[in-house]
Amino acid sequence: MKRLLMLIGVLAALTTSAAPLRIHLIGDSTCATKDLAGENPERGWGQMFEPLFDEGVEVLNHALNGRSTKSFRDEGHWTEVLSDLREGDYLFIQFGHNDQKLNDSTRYALPEAYAENLRRYIREARERGARPVVLTSVVRRHFTDGRLDDTHGAYLDAARRTAAEEHTPLIDAERLTRTWIEGLGDATSRNFFVWVEAGTCPRWPDGREDNTHLNVRGARTVARLIAAQLPATLPELGRHLVGSDFTVARDGSGDFFTLTEAVAAVPDFGRDTTRIVVCEGVYREKISIPATKRLVALTGRGAVTVSWDDHASETGPTGHRLGTSGSSTVYFGGEGWTVRHMTFENTAGRVGQAVAVQCLATNLRFIDCRFLGNQDTLYLYGVGNRDGKRVAENARIRFEGCYIEGTTDFIFGSAAALFRRCEIRSKADSYVTAASTCRGQRCGMIFEECRLTADEGVTSCWLGRPWRDYAQTLFLRCWLGGHIRPEGWHDWDKPRARRTVRYGEYACKGPGAAPKARVGWSRQLSAREARQAIADFDR
Repeated sequence: MKRLLMLIGVLAALTTSAAPLRIHLIGDSTCATKDLAGENPERGWGQMFEPLFDEGVEVLNHALNGRSTKSFRDEGHWTEVLSDLREGDYLFIQFGHNDQKLNDSTRYALPEAYAENLRRYIREARERGARPVVLTSVVRRHFTDGRLDDTHGAYLDAARRTAAEEHTPLIDAERLTRTWIEGLGDATSRNFFVWVEAGTCPRWPDGREDNTHLNVRGARTVARLIAAQLPATLPELGRHLVGSDFTVARDGSGDFFTLTEAVAAVPDFGRDTTRIVVCEGVYREKISIPATKRLVALTGRGAVTVSWDDHASETGPTGHRLGTSGSSTVYFGGEGWTVRHMTFENTAGRVGQAVAVQCLATNLRFIDCRFLGNQDTLYLYGVGNRDGKRVAENARIRFEGCYIEGTTDFIFGSAAALFRRCEIRSKADSYVTAASTCRGQRCGMIFEECRLTADEGVTSCWLGRPWRDYAQTLFLRCWLGGHIRPEGWHDWDKPRARRTVRYGEYACKGPGAAPKARVGWSRQLSAREARQAIADFDR
């Protein structure tokens, strides 16, 4: 019993340590989350804050439009926040815009009262074990002779002084945004606030000129300015920041609602890596990434799925069948993409060929990704292949720690591909791979330290069959489930291919590993040959 209690204690400690850091935001409309009705372009910076972190940080945005240090408490909002504060939580406090409302007794607070209100928030948060942080207000966009007017006056000094007296970290958002907006100038800075031309937005059909509230670009910039202070001011949070150029989020907390929009925004023929973060959700999109969109780091935050349901026999918009290539959910045509923590699926069902991802470009890398479908899930197209075509080099693609599932030929194509520590799951009695490696190509598909598994009831699968005569497929140090047939390989009823394919295994284990029972035209490789295969891919 004593050991059991100790184990429970250890597990509880691990669970606690794994819990994300929490940031509570309280403040006014410049921070608050906005509704998206009527294509609303307005955002609060707090709405855009969480995607700037990895999954080790959770942001709870309690900020509300029109509130001051006084009204936020008087209306009971602070009581709700306080009850949710836990030891170790952060509390970011940013008020000031509405404390200045002289003609509104429900919100107005003299600078001295404003300072005292901040002090109460700080002390009450600390009593709960939370860590308060004071932020000064975001500037209003009012220019006189090329310089921003000071519209916050004594409230700024009150916030700075209170933070110092209470030994509380200060993020001076007013100075940060003043420097930024003055640097842009009067005309250009309008592009970051809610300036809307008449007839362009259903939310404001008559137009709007708002010098206080931020649009998507403005809120994103302010969020990044604040986040940039964290490594020095709050290093525990700073360690969780994730660099990005664009964020995709269905809830409006990103630069774009769809991945298609983010891809379009990637500079053509860029020389530097463009970083895209995609927030949790299912994105119903069919995406074609052209060759001009290169060098991109695409990362999912949370459970992210890109999903579509085309299939080869479906009729397209011109009245012709889509075909296998046309069925793809995502086409990767731009080289140098690194994709992490994403799921790609084709939900057409068991209706024949239905591709989830088609890889045409080289130097693609997929890490901790999932590829879901049935027949032809993952198409390693590369340069393509026709019988007898001689190609010295083809596209090279890496898969690390990925999950790929399907029924028939669900990993197929001509590109050179290295699968390292992936799970390859068969959903039906059929074929795992169908390589179409080009004649003269140095290497084809290589599976290293992968696990080949199967759904319940699946008992009879071949490792591969040759789509084209020079197919190359190797399994190195893999675990093969009992669904793999003893003979291992099939010739697709093309006896001639037995003379030209390169099918091999090295040091595989598991119930499906049967080297002595394999077909005579496959090989059991030596350790040297296995090393050389990896070296050829890395060359």
